[in-house]
Amino acid sequence: MPSADHDLGPQNLRAPAATVTREPSDRSPEHAEPSRFIPHVQGLRAIAVLAVVLYHFWPGRVTGGYVGVDIFFVISGFLITGHLMRELAATGSVRLGQFWARRARRLLPASLLVLLFCAIVAMSPYLTPTSALPNEVQEILASTFYVENWFLALNSADYLNHSGDPTTVQHYWSLSLEEQFYVMWPLIMLLAAWIGVKFFRGARRRAVITALAIVTVVSFVFCVVFTITNPAPAYFVTFGRMWQFGVGALIALVPLLRVRNAIGSFVLGWGGVLVLVYAIFTFDGQTPFPGYMAAIPTLGAAAVLAASNTERWWYPTRILAIRPAQFVGDISYSLYLWHWPLIIIAPSVPFWGLTIYHRVALLILCFVLAWLTKKFVEDPARSWKVLTSRPARVTLWSSLGAMLLVAVVAATAWFVNAPAYSAGVRDIQQLQEDPPPCFGAAAVLDASCADADFGDTILPAPGFAGIDRPADAQCFVQLTDARPVSCTFGSDDPDAPRVALVGDSHAYQLLSTFQRIAEEEGWQLVTWFKGACPWNSTPLSTPGAFGAACTEWREGVTAAMADAGLDAVFTAAIATTPYSSAGFDSSYDAAVAGYVDAWDAMLDQGVPVITVVDNPVWETDPNKCLRTRDAAECDGLRSDVLVADDPLRDAADQREDVTLLDFTDVFCGDELCGPVVGGANIYRDQDHLTVTFADTLAPWYSEAIRNALAQ
Repeated sequence: MPSADHDLGPQNLRAPAATVTREPSDRSPEHAEPSRFIPHVQGLRAIAVLAVVLYHFWPGRVTGGYVGVDIFFVISGFLITGHLMRELAATGSVRLGQFWARRARRLLPASLLVLLFCAIVAMSPYLTPTSALPNEVQEILASTFYVENWFLALNSADYLNHSGDPTTVQHYWSLSLEEQFYVMWPLIMLLAAWIGVKFFRGARRRAVITALAIVTVVSFVFCVVFTITNPAPAYFVTFGRMWQFGVGALIALVPLLRVRNAIGSFVLGWGGVLVLVYAIFTFDGQTPFPGYMAAIPTLGAAAVLAASNTERWWYPTRILAIRPAQFVGDISYSLYLWHWPLIIIAPSVPFWGLTIYHRVALLILCFVLAWLTKKFVEDPARSWKVLTSRPARVTLWSSLGAMLLVAVVAATAWFVNAPAYSAGVRDIQQLQEDPPPCFGAAAVLDASCADADFGDTILPAPGFAGIDRPADAQCFVQLTDARPVSCTFGSDDPDAPRVALVGDSHAYQLLSTFQRIAEEEGWQLVTWFKGACPWNSTPLSTPGAFGAACTEWREGVTAAMADAGLDAVFTAAIATTPYSSAGFDSSYDAAVAGYVDAWDAMLDQGVPVITVVDNPVWETDPNKCLRTRDAAECDGLRSDVLVADDPLRDAADQREDVTLLDFTDVFCGDELCGPVVGGANIYRDQDHLTVTFADTLAPWYSEAIRNALAQ
């Protein structure tokens, strides 16, 4: 998160200690100890914020841009620790009230402005889908009170893989974490300083360095272990990130770590820059992160900070200090705040597309808003005399009042739209219970529906498609959970045919539909689901705990299915799953072989297998387009959204007792794929079907299973 503490930056650390005497008695001496001018910190900020922003605009190209946040953590640790240590050295203490008040004046005005904007946007059903409103409001509230990182951690959000539909404020996780750092760090330093004075003959500085070194090492070990065991929440948890602040802190406190030698500084500085560039362009969503891999960008940023020699123009300390880098570094905080909400909102704006020209225009708008916010909000708020001339409690109480105002606006967004949300839920239930004739897939697959015309009908409405999902989430395990959780639905008759539904989220998306089929046919339905883990014997290429958990889950499911007395198995999987190619010519061949091997365990028992070619996968949720444009304008090229070679198809061709269903002609024409068929809204997000649409395929699912059972 780009810190707004520009007054703590090196370009403002040249004031002599004597200036403190002109401060009111209740203000801490912010410049109590003179500091050497280090001009390249703003340039490092520029690298960090550009990495994050470009990653969010073009995640497929700047694949590791998320490490920009790690760079910011190192910078904040460096600046804040140096500031606190100067005050400790000059006065023997830190005035916490004044420290926190200054942080509030620097961070909250711009932050709360953007949150207020997001809360107002949430009120509009044109810009925010009503189905997403509960989560949007919850995250705005969490961000307002700086606990967004814990909200995401506890809800197991997967930031790197963009799972789910992100809110406009998801990026506030890093601001929340940094605010928690501002609360804890001075307390740790004060405690260490007290111990140094009390027990170690006044060795205050040595005690602080020792304490921060211990915190850094312990936090790093925790980060590595927690990333292995529980990677999704590990990305957001405060304790797993403190070591990055600690690395910056040690650079600030230990003179030996700052290299002034010309050659050493040149090599260290440019080496750090190259390491950062390497991480930004080679890391991706499959990189085990943060964990031990986070040490690469962290140490790269530390190397740039440690390089201190400024003698030659080609040194990194001079290059990073040029005016363009300084400008981007100056607006980095506001640029970070604004860019993400605009990216999320833009696809819902009427007449706004997703072409390269639209993205570039949006990027320019982000810079303009960031500059305006810096000039008219950030800078004035830092020196607003009504706050700076009064005790710290005035700033702190004012900050709380402003936060409560944002919370009230966010709550109002919910209350204004709650009736529409409830009505939308009821409409979906009624639609599923009594769909119109020739609705959905029948308009393509049923010859008697050839003349059906639904006009502009889209059901469920694009603003509500996101909630049209299976309800039995307890049957779906995710992330590092390897338990072969099984659920049973349908008939209780011990003689009823037992049909299994097994696979990843593209199998789980059929659960509600298969529950209805089981009830109607008198079958017993048994399920096994794990997110991003198809029923396949080939290991995933995903490293670390997630890949291991998938392998363990599969083994448990295979054993459970062997003893389940099944009569048929239905499986589905997303076609873009990354498989390990070890021992095969390609990952595709590995996927095909893995499916065949997994199915053979059932086929050898005489249990038939039914599978289905995967549905299209869109770059972004088509409902964002459908809310503001005609359905025909929201079509996607078949070559862009449909995987040409689904390994399920080739695997099914290799076994006679495997039935393959292919509904590609329902989703797509010769060149284009549409998000609406026969009046039915196909998708609830970028790649998962609505239950409403899946229900329209039920006759063909049940026919395939009946035929398999008859064998």
